[in-house]
Amino acid sequence: MAGRITKSAEQLKPDPRYGDKTLARFINCIMKDGKKSVALRVVYAAMDEIEKRTGGEPTGIEIFHRALENVRPDVEVRSKRVGGANYQVPMQVNKKRQQSLAFRWIINAARSEKGRPMHLRLSRELLDAAQNEGKAVQTRDQTHRMADANKAFAHFAW
Repeated sequence: MAGRITKSAEQLKPDPRYGDKTLARFINCIMKDGKKSVALRVVYAAMDEIEKRTGGEPTGIEIFHRALENVRPDVEVRSKRVGGANYQVPMQVNKKRQQSLAFRWIINAARSEKGRPMHLRLSRELLDAAQNEGKAVQTRDQTHRMADANKAFAHFAW
């Protein structure tokens, strides 16, 4: 049943170290097979690595939020069937979906790179995203380009 209202946002507790609900949601997205302690360890190790690389200024949580801002998409294309034909229609993205797409793109970019521990791959991707570089930012740019290319079908968005 799509679009049902849940209390997940109210029930979400802030993460233990930084007291940030956005980071707590990110940790939940990193988590696999219900292993939250492993996800916590990975994310906090990535934050420590970020602070070690940047010299503590800006902090890991500031880099995390800057990376999220840079990866969030403004528009995306959605498939719409009109008169027997499918059109890629550019549509605005709401705040919650922007955040979940940004999380997904950062995590997928970190997981796609093999051969190094996950906390190092995640810290590298977050640092790159904070500087408007990296795979997650490329995915966002590609999404924006696709929406721009299909601007002619924007009148189908209703």
